[in-house]
Amino acid sequence: AEMKGTQHDTKLLTRFNIFAAIILLGGLALAARRFSMGIESVTNLNDNYSWGFWIGFDVMTGVALSAGGFIIGTTVHLFGMKEYAPVLRPAILTGFLGYSLVILGLLFDLGRPWRLPYPMFVSYGVTSVLFLVGWHVALYLSTQFVEISPAIFEWLGWKKWRKAAVFVTAGATIFGVILSTLHQSALGALFLLTPSKLHPLWYSYFIPLFFFISAVAAGLAMVIMEASLAHRYFPKLIDHKVNMDRIYLGLAKGASITLFTYFAANWIGVALDSDWAYLFSGFGLWFLLEVMGFVLLPACLFALGVRTKNILLIKWTSVLAVLGIFLNRINISVIAFNWYLPAEERYCPSWMEFFVSLAIVVMGLLIYRWFVTRMPILRNHPEYDEIH
Repeated sequence: AEMKGTQHDTKLLTRFNIFAAIILLGGLALAARRFSMGIESVTNLNDNYSWGFWIGFDVMTGVALSAGGFIIGTTVHLFGMKEYAPVLRPAILTGFLGYSLVILGLLFDLGRPWRLPYPMFVSYGVTSVLFLVGWHVALYLSTQFVEISPAIFEWLGWKKWRKAAVFVTAGATIFGVILSTLHQSALGALFLLTPSKLHPLWYSYFIPLFFFISAVAAGLAMVIMEASLAHRYFPKLIDHKVNMDRIYLGLAKGASITLFTYFAANWIGVALDSDWAYLFSGFGLWFLLEVMGFVLLPACLFALGVRTKNILLIKWTSVLAVLGIFLNRINISVIAFNWYLPAEERYCPSWMEFFVSLAIVVMGLLIYRWFVTRMPILRNHPEYDEIH
């Protein structure tokens, strides 16, 4: 059951498909190696680093970049800002796939991946932050499935199921906001346990708040970036009557304000902990690069783009902001972690860790393409003219 006008390209031997096939085959080979020979066969983790690139990128960065779903859901369903409805379903789909791939990444990282459901069904460590994160990610993934299910039911032609799913959308959105607010900050709270290991410039008692604010900025930037790429690579699936420039300007304004807030919060954290002396070290210069180049600069560029209505500048700035959230999470989980250790004892990811993460990203792109080329994601189903 295809939506009229959304027939997808059935050509298999495209450059992207060939590239994706090579990456996925390589990823499958490394997965076989990891699950047959153990995690030490594919990573450079050691006794000083229980978390590495997979946690910093696949989990910490992936969860932050998936925040667009709850932000746009809140904007449209709770605040009534219907003009952002055209990017609602793409944002929710991106979030749903993002969280799904986070769980896939966890399966690679956990020493005993079959114990992933233990916090839900076996061992209830209610005083553990990881217990909260585990439950919330599982519940929020289920919530996002409910939020994206109307598109699935429209594609299948199940009108009664679609009506029921739309009926619970507002409740699911409220539940999703609560879950996201808590687990986005809880990922930062995990590092409250590491005051002697994480560099003082990145460690703060306010790190849960930092994680939440930066996730909001990352989510908005990711929505801009995803919409830009969708309009470039799926032009036949787009409703060109929608004024996307107005949407980009609104999202950029929100991202700019959030990034300025995050920039100020970082310096408040430095001031409260009196960490000024560290700014004159090598790590201090790296911290300044992150905060100035990937927080303040995109905040200013977003503001400039809104002021001058420069949509191209806004689109490229969203890429810079997304790279910034990646840098921040990698700094906290890898680069600035155990910062005092000599070079020979520090962790450096192996090429296999990078390749597995690349395979997961490529898998996400393929699944995203499968959804948008078959289901009413990028525009309304012709039988349903109301808001998504």
